[in-house]
Amino acid sequence: MYFFDFFAYIIFQVLQLYKYAVIIYVIFSMLVSFNIINYDNRLVSIIMDFLYKLTEPLLKIIRKVLPKTGVIDLSPVLLIILIEALQFVMTKYGF
Repeated sequence: MYFFDFFAYIIFQVLQLYKYAVIIYVIFSMLVSFNIINYDNRLVSIIMDFLYKLTEPLLKIIRKVLPKTGVIDLSPVLLIILIEALQFVMTKYGF
């Protein structure tokens, strides 16, 4: 029983970290697109590459499902909503 609770807690925390990674990726990509931070900076490029490799697989799947909305990308919003829903189910039903 305790192992299951521990495992559920670890999954919950990983989902929480992934949600933060998506938020940070969106903020960084907006800052790069508005030329507030420079992608040629080595630290920025390392962080952006890491976040891209971490978040893009799920975002790509969501982009295939969502209709095209022009220049606005709604896939991070939907991914965060899905993560929040999964976390709610985990806490509601005791997983």
